[in-house]
Amino acid sequence: MRKCGKGKGSLPQRRLLASAIGLAMASWAGAGMAAQSGEAVELGSVTVNGQQEDGYKVDKASSPKYSAPLLDTPQTITVVPRAVIEEQNALSLRQVLSNVSGITFAAGEGGGGLGDSINIRGFGANNSIQIDGLRDSAQTTRNDSFNLEAVEVIKGPSSTYGGAGATGGVVNLVSKTPEARAFNRASVGLGTDNYQRLTADLNQPLDELEGAALRLNLMGHQNEVAGREHIDLERWGVAPSLSFGMDGPTRLTLSYFRQSDKNLPDYGLPARNGEVLAGVDRDNYYGFHNIDTEETDVDAFTVEFEHDFNDRLSFSNLARYMETQRLTVVSASHINVSGQPVGRYVPAGPQGHGRDYDTSLAINQSNLTWRFNTGPLAHTLVSGLEVSREDYARTTFTHGLDFSGRNFDIFNPPGYYTGPTNKQDTARVEAQLDGEAVYLFDTIALNEQWDLSAGLRYDHVEGEAKNASIAAVPGYGNQYSWSDDLESSDEVVSSRLGLVYKPADNGRIYLAWGNSFNPSAEDLASRGAGLAANNQDLDPEENETWELGTKWELLDQRLALNAAIFRVTKTNGRVANSDPLGDPIILDGKQRVDGLELGVSGKLSARWDVFANYTYLDSEIIKAAAADVAQEGQALANTPPHSFSLWSTYQLAPAWELGYGAQYVGKRNVTNVDTAKVAEYWVHSAMLGYQVSDALELQLNVRNLFDEEYYDRIRGSIGTDARSSALVPGEGRTAILAANFSF
Repeated sequence: MRKCGKGKGSLPQRRLLASAIGLAMASWAGAGMAAQSGEAVELGSVTVNGQQEDGYKVDKASSPKYSAPLLDTPQTITVVPRAVIEEQNALSLRQVLSNVSGITFAAGEGGGGLGDSINIRGFGANNSIQIDGLRDSAQTTRNDSFNLEAVEVIKGPSSTYGGAGATGGVVNLVSKTPEARAFNRASVGLGTDNYQRLTADLNQPLDELEGAALRLNLMGHQNEVAGREHIDLERWGVAPSLSFGMDGPTRLTLSYFRQSDKNLPDYGLPARNGEVLAGVDRDNYYGFHNIDTEETDVDAFTVEFEHDFNDRLSFSNLARYMETQRLTVVSASHINVSGQPVGRYVPAGPQGHGRDYDTSLAINQSNLTWRFNTGPLAHTLVSGLEVSREDYARTTFTHGLDFSGRNFDIFNPPGYYTGPTNKQDTARVEAQLDGEAVYLFDTIALNEQWDLSAGLRYDHVEGEAKNASIAAVPGYGNQYSWSDDLESSDEVVSSRLGLVYKPADNGRIYLAWGNSFNPSAEDLASRGAGLAANNQDLDPEENETWELGTKWELLDQRLALNAAIFRVTKTNGRVANSDPLGDPIILDGKQRVDGLELGVSGKLSARWDVFANYTYLDSEIIKAAAADVAQEGQALANTPPHSFSLWSTYQLAPAWELGYGAQYVGKRNVTNVDTAKVAEYWVHSAMLGYQVSDALELQLNVRNLFDEEYYDRIRGSIGTDARSSALVPGEGRTAILAANFSF
């Protein structure tokens, strides 16, 4: 087990990385099968060589599974492009996804340690995060965008695309890769709350190797969180990638990614019934900064191979090995006021609770794309094979914090622990998740006005887990008492159908249906949880969606508009069985979300860019367990009926650019079983850019312009006197000035 570091001086890598970036920049600057033939209707596909466009409007998803342009794809897919990410100085995945309405975030650890906890269209998407189309299973906080080209959100049940999970949708992070042109960029940022940031993005074609290029992304960062006095974040990262044959039929890209974080975890503020306790200030910190920590190391190595046999047949293979090591020690902000004097509390819930865990992922995905004709029909057929192995190991421990005979001021928590400690390991979890999948997608041009798309995927998901309690025996060390192995095996076929009508060259109307599945073993590789004796033999939960939508390109294809109405239904959710003689868990629950999506992205004029979307969600629990019948008719937890996001920039003059952003999240239920709600909020932001010269741009960002106190992460309980719930505040007003260099 790695030892928990303490204090702010435990990350000297920041200075080392700053030196490395400077040296790298200086050295960089100084280094100075035959297809069938025949006429058929064209599908309008485009070729993308691993990068998104620089504007807001994106024409194509990054995955080869989506062979048609987004205009012709019968599904709501929102792509947050690099331009928006950079203009907003959006760093974490949570900040990037605030540009996509219909997404909310949960607080706390979910049983496996702090990490991103995402809801899409009312359903959890923790296990539906991908990097370059490959599953990213580790439960971690994705804090930095320094190696991101774009973030794609594929909405609606999509197991044909994402495999197990994908109930509300899939989030795909698109990595930066080498480009054919030479460029060197660097950025130095300073801001309020001790914000310091240094990045470099260096891309250089290798003249001695035709069609080869090397790209290197570097990052060093630290900041405190505005409005959260004690929370500090530190990290560094490096991401080199090397491509060969970029201008030829055979291409190879090798990539490595490393990021190390050391943060103070934020469990937020004590709350009851969706509201922070009266008199509690946003700055209050209810953990112990000399005990708590969150340390993460991520290493990933990726190999991508592509070959074009001819204009109609191509092959790609993507393989990745990834390891994530995390150490978290948390003292939750749950408090106990029962029996205490007014204004005093005793900590409740986990205090000094640690998790030391390792996850590893080995995954390979192969795709064959074939364009051919059958009579008058033109096909783009994508067939693929995916195999993966995920391993998870977690040791939990306690620091044995002792609060006997003590209580604390609710309005002035100590933030520092002064009592005795007794650190002991308490439990061990080991899990393994194996997956094999084959899939087939066909996009068929029926004629000039109609396209039909179909997808079919077979998944075999096999999970295994075992648990141990740990007791310290004098003279013998830790003794493990292992449970029987839990095992689960599921074979599922997922499908998707879409019909696209083209009333005009620039417009589409579509109707689509798709489904997804949630096996009991779904959470094994992310949290080491979910699989139990009472559910290991259950079939997966099933979900389906219907979506009717339209997409248009206006103003000479500079502006994209989309609108859709949809219904997502979970038809056999896992619920407790009221029959004492039957199985304890049965598949009898039903949940439904009806909704509307609106989106716009691109240029309103030569100077004016806009990226905006709105989501309406009408969620309902149709059927619950007999013991939980009060849930029926309730809206789903953390699912606001209304949400909206806007980012827009305007070129005031050749050298000046002004940006404005707004996010609205409506009231939403804290849990499924009561009517307590978290308040709605608006958050505004602004950007001012000045192009000093071709080599230097200054950019000022102000986030949370009006210093709104809001809560964007919800703990899924209403709380009691004996144990409060918690809400995590969003950051307060933050100002950042960055100098962006090009050379």
